[in-house]
Amino acid sequence: MSDTKIVKDSSKRKPPAAGMGRPQGSLNKTTQAAKDAIAQAASELGGAARLVEWVKEEPSNERVFWGTIYPKLLPLQVNGAGENGEHVLSGGITVTFKLPDGN
Repeated sequence: MSDTKIVKDSSKRKPPAAGMGRPQGSLNKTTQAAKDAIAQAASELGGAARLVEWVKEEPSNERVFWGTIYPKLLPLQVNGAGENGEHVLSGGITVTFKLPDGN
């Protein structure tokens, strides 16, 4: 009797695009669905006019608007007016920020 046995390849064939992932820049479907639902709810609740009304109802609401909601519209990276994006302060002082890795 022989101690060897033949084992068939049990791995399944993968589709041609397996492991490639989503194309760069495409949105996650769940994230897009959540954003759409929030936009629809905001519209049905009165949209921009209702937001303004809410902000004016109480001073703490205005603080929330300027401190939490509005900053979400601002860019994450701000470049200054200098030649290489430096921030130029009044009096001609130039401020350059360097990251620890030297960039």
